[in-house]
Amino acid sequence: MHHGNMKFKQKQREEQAEPDGTEGLMENHLVIHQLRCNGVLEGIRICRKGFPSRILYADFKQRYKVLNASVIPEGQFIDNKKASEKLLGSIDVDHTQYRFGHTKVFFKAGLLGTLEEMRDEKLATLVTMTQALCRGYVMRKEFVKMMQRRESIYSIQYNLRSFMNVKNWPWLKLYFKIKPLLKSAETEKELSQMKDNYEKMKTDLATALAKKKELEEKMVSLLQEKNDLQLQVAAARIEELEEEIEAERAARAKVEKQRADLSRELEEISERLEEAGGATAAQIEMNKKREAEFQKLRRDLEESTLQHEATAAALRKKQADSVAELGEQIDNLQRVKQKLEKEKSEYKMEIDDLSSNMENVAKAKVSGVSIS
Repeated sequence: MHHGNMKFKQKQREEQAEPDGTEGLMENHLVIHQLRCNGVLEGIRICRKGFPSRILYADFKQRYKVLNASVIPEGQFIDNKKASEKLLGSIDVDHTQYRFGHTKVFFKAGLLGTLEEMRDEKLATLVTMTQALCRGYVMRKEFVKMMQRRESIYSIQYNLRSFMNVKNWPWLKLYFKIKPLLKSAETEKELSQMKDNYEKMKTDLATALAKKKELEEKMVSLLQEKNDLQLQVAAARIEELEEEIEAERAARAKVEKQRADLSRELEEISERLEEAGGATAAQIEMNKKREAEFQKLRRDLEESTLQHEATAAALRKKQADSVAELGEQIDNLQRVKQKLEKEKSEYKMEIDDLSSNMENVAKAKVSGVSIS
């Protein structure tokens, strides 16, 4: 069904293209123009000149570079066309059998097949050479192993022959009897060395313990001193604060008394002025003077209060600095104590190890003596 529709549509197109109904007629110049545009005429012309095979420069370089790779330097850019020209110029072929175009190289019939055969031979040679190198490397490794095994066998055989020759010698029998005693002497030497190490570690441990005890006593005395200083500072601060409070109370009482006296005098003056029916200039001046004295006393009282507060703050700061310094000293002593505790545990572990080693050596010595 589909094929019938296609034939029908093609017939319609032919009838539209040829209104007069004639079929098979062509316009020669249009056909020639179309063939020229498609490159058919150029291909026919090349084939007539004897170059039917062609290949792009990049493809030729990639495929046939193996024929002579030395003409194309590694790590250096070279144009594909120039590389193809150098490659074909270095190969032993008839140089009239190819031509170079703008993008392709053209070959006469048979030359491309010759290049393929040369490429296959070159690849076969390279593969054979690679296999030979690999086999040679493997066999050299195997040969080294064989030589090592051979030397080992010779050494074992030599030692066995030597032993068979001397096994019945009296001197050798004597050596076998003395050998355990020699081992016992070495054990005695090791045991003596372990005893020396043990005594040295015991001395170091005693020194560390004495130093630790001294530091603990020093830390206790510093703690007691810190507590005493804190109590002294607190007592001194309380005493100073009480003195300041008493002084402030006395100053306030004095100021209050002066203020009351001034107020009473002002009231008396006011009453006199009222009785006299007016005030003279001298009395007004006296009132101003009394008022100025009153303000001065008030300022003195405020300054005294501020000074006492500053003194109390300085004492508190001094106490805090003393407490911080003592705390830092105690922290340092704590760190030293921890370090000594760690050294003590390490010494104890080493002493335990030496004790166990000495016991093992003593047991080995006893067993060796019993065997001999």
